[in-house]
Amino acid sequence: MSKSPVRAQAKGAERVVDRRDSAVGEQAPGGGKRAAEKAASSKLAVGQTRTALVRRARRINRELAEVYPYAHPELDFENPFQLLVATVLSAQTTDLRVNQTTPALFAKYPGPEDLAAANPEEVEEILRPCGFFRAKTRSVMGLSKALVEDYGGEVPGRLEELVKLPGVGRKTAFVVLGNAFGRPGITVDTHFQRLVRRWQWTEQTDPDKIEAEVGALFPKKEWTDLSHHVIWHGRRICHARKPACGACPIAPLCPAYGEGETDPEKARKLLKYEKGGFPGQRLKPPQAYLDAGGRPAPPLGAA
Repeated sequence: MSKSPVRAQAKGAERVVDRRDSAVGEQAPGGGKRAAEKAASSKLAVGQTRTALVRRARRINRELAEVYPYAHPELDFENPFQLLVATVLSAQTTDLRVNQTTPALFAKYPGPEDLAAANPEEVEEILRPCGFFRAKTRSVMGLSKALVEDYGGEVPGRLEELVKLPGVGRKTAFVVLGNAFGRPGITVDTHFQRLVRRWQWTEQTDPDKIEAEVGALFPKKEWTDLSHHVIWHGRRICHARKPACGACPIAPLCPAYGEGETDPEKARKLLKYEKGGFPGQRLKPPQAYLDAGGRPAPPLGAA
């Protein structure tokens, strides 16, 4: 790709302003520009055909791929076992906190054999910063024991086997399959659920049903990257409480435009991680992320 990710994002933001001004800037004599913009956006998904929905969804994914060409799993890992453990630990906490915690864990317990035979109290002390550390200790030690006893110490590469492990559900399994084994899967986390409903790709609230309905809109080979694009956008721009609509490069395609801050300057102040000039969540991010201007996260306890 010839354009840098940062430049692509800047151009995307300019495109949002230009397209919206030309489309709705002179409308709504009684309601004002903002009301006209929201009304224009809301029409995108009203009464749309299945074909129109598929086209819009795939276009959003293509645009997000340009904004986040360096998107990747935001958990530090070097092998399938580390990714599996880190994903289990990420429940009810941030990837940043997990990434700050796992270096000490894997330094002391590098493989499932080591973790399965560990002293639970020592593991709990390491995992304390992740929250729910007792339950998470039981899960990671339990899955480590199952890996040793049932799979020869290796992480299985099949969904049916992964979900049998303690603490492992479909979301965790698809993270591992997609990023450690290259097998496509959709990761339905809270960000993914929020955004696909905002975009009216689905009205479902059950993760399994969301996975099925959204998966049907895209070729299977795109599922893993689609998950990264949506989750990254949710973490950086399309926030839960106050989305940065005015700085969003896919605003012209969004039925929910106007739910958040539409003023471009104010919206830019809401951007997070590399989009806002802040460190990311990984202590050891991929080089492509660093080349795009991203910054590694600080280790645990750093100022």
